[in-house]
Amino acid sequence: MGRFSQEGEVLSKAAATRMKFAGPGGDVVPRSFLERTRQATERAAEAMLRLQHPQGYWWAELESNVTITAEYLMLHRLLGLPEDRFPQMTADLLDRQLDNGGWSLWYDDGGELSTSVEAYLALKLAGFPARHPRLVKAREFIRDRGGALRTRVFTRIFMALFGQVSWEGIPLMPVEFIFIPPWTGCSIYEFSSWTRATVVPLMITMAQRPVCPTPPEQGVAELFLDPREPFERHRVQWLPQGTPLENLFVLLDRVMKLYYRRPLPVLRRAALRRAEAWIVEHQEPSGDWGGIQPAMLNSLLALHVRGYGSDHPVMRRGLEALEAFTLTDGRRLWLQSCISPVWDTALALRALMAAGVPTHLSEIGRAVRWLVDRQIHAPGDWSVKRPHLQPGGWAFEFHNDWYPDIDDSAVVLMALKEAARNPETIAQAASLGINWCLGMQSKNGGYGAFDVDNTKEWLNCIPFGDLNALLDPPTEDVTGRVLEMMGVFGYGPDHPQAFQALRFLRRRQHADGSWWGRWGVNFIYGTWSVLMGLRAIGEPMDQPMVRRAVAWLKAQQNEDGGWGETCDTYCSPELKGQGPSTASQTAWALMGLVAAGEARSPEVQRGVEYLLAHQNAEGRWDELYFTGTGFPTRFKIRYHLYRDYFPLMALGMYLRERSEQ
Repeated sequence: MGRFSQEGEVLSKAAATRMKFAGPGGDVVPRSFLERTRQATERAAEAMLRLQHPQGYWWAELESNVTITAEYLMLHRLLGLPEDRFPQMTADLLDRQLDNGGWSLWYDDGGELSTSVEAYLALKLAGFPARHPRLVKAREFIRDRGGALRTRVFTRIFMALFGQVSWEGIPLMPVEFIFIPPWTGCSIYEFSSWTRATVVPLMITMAQRPVCPTPPEQGVAELFLDPREPFERHRVQWLPQGTPLENLFVLLDRVMKLYYRRPLPVLRRAALRRAEAWIVEHQEPSGDWGGIQPAMLNSLLALHVRGYGSDHPVMRRGLEALEAFTLTDGRRLWLQSCISPVWDTALALRALMAAGVPTHLSEIGRAVRWLVDRQIHAPGDWSVKRPHLQPGGWAFEFHNDWYPDIDDSAVVLMALKEAARNPETIAQAASLGINWCLGMQSKNGGYGAFDVDNTKEWLNCIPFGDLNALLDPPTEDVTGRVLEMMGVFGYGPDHPQAFQALRFLRRRQHADGSWWGRWGVNFIYGTWSVLMGLRAIGEPMDQPMVRRAVAWLKAQQNEDGGWGETCDTYCSPELKGQGPSTASQTAWALMGLVAAGEARSPEVQRGVEYLLAHQNAEGRWDELYFTGTGFPTRFKIRYHLYRDYFPLMALGMYLRERSEQ
């Protein structure tokens, strides 16, 4: 690595020569293996440095499913925007159609009903006739799975917007809900940040029930099994197998719809104005809302319903922000659900530091300055429950001051600590950031992503919540990350926040030794995150909790030496730890094992060998599988840099651990 000084090399050749690799039972690891590992790590570090943007950040595509682009196409029709790019959007939709006619939520899932219905509706609106061979095949896929009426609520909202189903069948969130104060414990602030930012605009749309005129030939009547379904049978149904709470909410939905038909006019108008003002207030100067496509798209739609024209400054900024989420290769155009520059930059920086890249490189200095400049110094929605906590977190995206998150903030803080040449340059940012993270601990000792005590599980029983993702409760992976951050900054396990977090993690460990992963797929991600936190905070690595986790990770290793886990594990936990090997999941397992003191184990050697064997000529890794999580059961993400910085981090961590033994 030509630009690296000998002092800053991943592992000097002299050190490689001195090391004796002896695994359990006296198995000696050849020095050539260490040399190959060192060379692979250097190639990966060089590749990572080449991927940096000139401004100092790293950022690559955050890939999800085709509903994001399909809904973008629908928004153009709903707002009366130019449709000149419909051919590029439909080209992307057609490229992603499966051989069986459906569309996927994640790679190799066989297709999913709601995703397929949205893609089909978008193609029809773009002018594709029902007789088109691609639509014939898609229609067979959809009808074989029960037809369009079996789709999730959000898909049926889009069908209602185009007059394909009755609004009466959409579970209602009354706009008057905006008036419920936070102190009641039943306000919009009991929902997760992503739900809140999406539901407030949807309440306006539901209150006014717009229908965009749609010619019959562009409708989707052919997707229903019975012509009476869209209007006569589209109702929130009593659930014979449901819980009493679920059926109570069905009853409440009917009561609220009675009120919808005969509202208090003064209250309804005031609620619409309040929700509109909330949306406008929550728009970032850049035009973003919540940093996510659902919040941005639904905010634009709600304001349109309220009479805002496309040339209104708020609308113009919002459309420009949404446009910034698009990607194109000239022939196709698609939309991302979110963008991840802060997350990517912090993890890339940590990976380079693990690999021993010297901090004096200009790329490192630019990244540190860029991250420091992204710190948020304004209160956001989180301050409703923490009114006296000083701001200091970081968001996931370029622009999202209302919603910094604890996970990003913890990773950024560690990256700054490890990469800053002069600790004084980050001292103030670190102080504010640590204080904010620790102040966001929930009562049960864990940490959620965006909010405190966002734990009212009964909210997921409302008919509107069929994604089962209305909440942001504390999770094992984020809690492990905060513990790791605390350890990096010198805190010990006796610190009050650490003590409570450790209790939370002990309670959450599964009997087989694993931990669930909320933001990555799945138990491998959660177990890695916790083990890294336990190691950093100073927990003994020989305690039963750790050894159970180690045994579980080792037992999941594939024949090829790697690790993989399918997205299906969120619905079918019996599949935990099972799936084709991937670079990112292999890296997580390796880091978890190395953190637990297993750097000399044969399982780790085989895992490292897997990464060496699968590194490509560019010094990177190829990965088709989705290993990031948006909503556990319904929305997965393929981060296009996970295949790069996690293997680099794992190899660097492995080499450093071996050199210190």
